[in-house]
Amino acid sequence: MEFLTVLFPVSGVKTYIFIPPLVSMIISFFTSMGGVSGAFLLLPFQMGVLGYTAPSVSGTNHVFNTIATPSGVYRYIKECRMVWPITLVIALGTSPGVFLGYYLRIMHMREPKSFKFFVGCVLLYIGFRVFKEVFLRDKALKASNASKVSMISKEAAVKTIHASIKKIEYEFLGDRFSFAPIALFMLSLAVGIIGGAYGIGGGAIIAPFCVTVLRLPVHTIAGATLMGTFITSLLGAIFFSFIDIPKGVSATPDWALGVLFGIGGLVGMYLGARTQKFVPQRAIKLMLGGVILFLAVKYIYQYF
Repeated sequence: MEFLTVLFPVSGVKTYIFIPPLVSMIISFFTSMGGVSGAFLLLPFQMGVLGYTAPSVSGTNHVFNTIATPSGVYRYIKECRMVWPITLVIALGTSPGVFLGYYLRIMHMREPKSFKFFVGCVLLYIGFRVFKEVFLRDKALKASNASKVSMISKEAAVKTIHASIKKIEYEFLGDRFSFAPIALFMLSLAVGIIGGAYGIGGGAIIAPFCVTVLRLPVHTIAGATLMGTFITSLLGAIFFSFIDIPKGVSATPDWALGVLFGIGGLVGMYLGARTQKFVPQRAIKLMLGGVILFLAVKYIYQYF
């Protein structure tokens, strides 16, 4: 199968041409159910398996997000499960932070070892929040949510009741959910910095926050966080491609590799978004939490 082997000149990665889209499709299928693009898992794959550890790997991840997320976003919009006020708050918060994240990645986290430690700390926080939500929440509430999942159908649309600077409220499956947008905005600003450096767009942190802290159902926030990821990653890809960097540092994304990952993610996210309404929230959280904590421990351990 040597004829299927491809060398990507920008990154120096050499692999079978079908590996990037296949891996990204599988990852994105599962993670998109939770409103996450899968870039937070794709980065470790690129660094650990493909040996791609240059700063430009973050930009390549942004390229993947930019290409892959629209299919999932489209599916959530089609099923009327896109909460537009949440999308707006996330976009306004994460966008300014992307540039700061880019600066941190290029100027202070160029060495793979320190960057992996940073990645591990981010993933550890995400995993902790996910498992806390699964195991410490009231059992009666979880049972109620589980019963509602089985009711989700094409008619299970999200209806916005109120949207202002002080409060956002919407209705889903007969229940009303509300939160203060300022809290989500401040988190999104911080996540924009982390996402800009990590190449994840921020959805991997914002989605668990919406579910665990704001107590919003995962079936309603997934579309908004994927849209936020798309906007943030689009800006990230531009920054990594066109903004000047210190001499001798490679930050330009490997567009060919990123596009291949993106094609697989495009298919995986569409199928994941379409399947999500048939999968219980608890199953989605356990799946994400387990993988996240495994990677977190691995990357923090390698630092010492």
